[in-house]
Amino acid sequence: MSKANEKKRPLPTLQEQLPELRPGQSVELLKELHILTREGKLNQDTRRKLKQVYHLVQFIEPLLAEVLKARGDVTLADHGAGKSYLGFILYDLFFKDKAVGHVYGVESRAELVAKSQALAARLGFARMAFLATTVQQALTHPELPATIDVVTALHACDTATDDAIAFGLAKQAQFMVLVPCCQAEVAGVMRQHKALSLSRTPLAELWRHPLHTREFGSQITNVLRCLQLEAHGYSVTVTELVGWEHSMKNELILARRMADDRGGARARSRERLLQVLETLNLQELTQRFAV
Repeated sequence: MSKANEKKRPLPTLQEQLPELRPGQSVELLKELHILTREGKLNQDTRRKLKQVYHLVQFIEPLLAEVLKARGDVTLADHGAGKSYLGFILYDLFFKDKAVGHVYGVESRAELVAKSQALAARLGFARMAFLATTVQQALTHPELPATIDVVTALHACDTATDDAIAFGLAKQAQFMVLVPCCQAEVAGVMRQHKALSLSRTPLAELWRHPLHTREFGSQITNVLRCLQLEAHGYSVTVTELVGWEHSMKNELILARRMADDRGGARARSRERLLQVLETLNLQELTQRFAV
């Protein structure tokens, strides 16, 4: 192709650059979140983040719609919100055109909360609120309702996912949507008790090498979280969020609060949780997972 013809080729549209762009998505919001440049071009560095958020939105929207249909209102708390990509995009796509519903961003870093508050004001997202608070403070924060319908945590690092679960349990959340990240606590406890564990079972070979300890610890952490949720009356589904080429932190935990105990399922899950802690010599984590 000649240089003259190349010059005549029109620039790709935003839809061509980003085929997964959702109908009704505010371009101005994507610019404010730096997913698009000020000229409206796709910022490749954040495209991966947007794909992850979009995938998560696909899981969350039906849950919000279910609650809204059942009771005529819906609240969502995004725990460890960070820059609030998820909260803003959910508000833009689901809440913006409705007369009801609230989104709360819970984040301990005050500077990020201030930026999110300013952005929500500029965009006219009146039913978004951002709180600079720890998980313990959030449990009794006067600006948060006594119950929250949906609790989310996207890539909440290490024990922050456990904090989100504790928050969801305390707020009697109907649904929890969790994408854990960088969990190291269980692996650290396993390293402390490695000698005793190795003497007890040949399966300890699964975490003899440091890399295996880290990976196995991460896996067991999420297993314990699922058992914890089931012990509190939730039905749990574990799946992939997006393709592994987009993120190595890719496990999605979906929890639905059940109306009944389904034949003693809670007690069985709690018993199995305690058995796993004992078998892996992790009893010191009982307070976190089994209380």
